[in-house]
Amino acid sequence: MLTHLLTTTCMLYFVCPSHQVCVDVPSETQAVLGLSMKLTCIDCMKREEVKTRTRVDWYFMPNETSGRIHIYKYREGTPIELDSRLKGRLLWNGSQDLQDLSLRIQNVSFDDSGFYTCEVHREFVFDYFTPTAATIKNISLTVMEKAREDLAALYSEIMMYVLLVCLTLWLLVEMVYCYRKISKSDEQAQDTAY
Repeated sequence: MLTHLLTTTCMLYFVCPSHQVCVDVPSETQAVLGLSMKLTCIDCMKREEVKTRTRVDWYFMPNETSGRIHIYKYREGTPIELDSRLKGRLLWNGSQDLQDLSLRIQNVSFDDSGFYTCEVHREFVFDYFTPTAATIKNISLTVMEKAREDLAALYSEIMMYVLLVCLTLWLLVEMVYCYRKISKSDEQAQDTAY
């Protein structure tokens, strides 16, 4: 009995159960006028073998004092664009496994600045009970006329060019060193031949 218990304990300690990888990615908060913009909403389910019924609602609020406008919903496998000022410019950008429940706004305008909310309701289907889970993601979006220059990207580009110059100089020094070494060995070979 004791050996059976030790074996089970060792198996639990050394055997690691596999976990699904799902990373919660925050949405971009800035969009460029006239381009498309992805409003990212990630909601991970922990177990694939559990059947769920998923309902997703997207809301838009132009400013803090106005009410929420229901702009998009997902029901029973069908994304539905609702009547709003964004109608005709919203595309479902979610994944088939319903981990990613994102929307894409086409041809962004200044009027699209505001607060977006992604509400996810999952109903887990078991034999005797159906627990539910809800997730709410809030996104504050600002539309700008032109893309802002990212300082980190600028610094990394400068460092890339500095590194390329250093590597080129190192390669040149190595070539000169190897050429001199080959020349010396040729001279020594000629001297010993005479």
